Amino acid sequence: MSPGEFLIWIRLRRNRATPRRLHLGLTSAAPPAGIIGCMRVLLVEDDTMIGESLREALRRQGMACDWVRDGRAAEAVLASERFDALLLDLGLPHRDGLEVLRGLRARGDATPVIVLTARDTLSDKVKGLDGGADDYLVKPFELDELLARLRALRRRHEGRTRPLLQVADLTLDPATREVMRAGRPVLLSAREFAVLQTLLERPGAIVSRAQLEDRLYGWGEELESNAISVYMHQLRRKLGDDLLHTVRGLGYYAGPAKDAGA
Repeated sequence: MSPGEFLIWIRLRRNRATPRRLHLGLTSAAPPAGIIGCMRVLLVEDDTMIGESLREALRRQGMACDWVRDGRAAEAVLASERFDALLLDLGLPHRDGLEVLRGLRARGDATPVIVLTARDTLSDKVKGLDGGADDYLVKPFELDELLARLRALRRRHEGRTRPLLQVADLTLDPATREVMRAGRPVLLSAREFAVLQTLLERPGAIVSRAQLEDRLYGWGEELESNAISVYMHQLRRKLGDDLLHTVRGLGYYAGPAKDAGA
């Protein structure tokens, strides 16, 4: 195993004598290319080792990742909170993941779902996709593949086909984590990238401080009261203040200034 790399050994439920591994490919350095950015994800996984490592991996990508370990807990959380994506294991205690998925769709909840499971037969995949999953990924898997599927899922859900986000001469590529202003590359931290991505996804739309906090931070993560203000200050310092605006008492938006008071 290379330095800083996470290798998680899991046992397939159908053959517990055969160890398999989930390769998360993380390093202790800066977040890798392909960062997703400001996205709130619910992970439903009963295996403690997999859950802890995958949650850490996704948080290193700048996402807010919350984690529950059984089907009933997942149903309770999904009934009261909103997420940008659901990563759902199928072999869960108390309620099978497929039942959770069918119940979600029966309630009219369109939260994008990627099934992460060791069930790899054709019939299992058909049941998962017909049950309402948007994608189906068999364990073990590479983190890079999961991130690519999340990016594609997000584009489809938002009705976008082009991966680039752009306002005027400011562009952001979620796949490569490249930000350009007037043709020049700009280096951003994971949190700065996440905030900027959220604003560029809906140019001109005001995003509140609470909405940004919900998408940047998961349960139990420490949050400074002025964190969003700090990230916005840093973004303006690096990108200029002509495209990033504050609307007092409401939030922030990206785009040309709407009026002198914005």
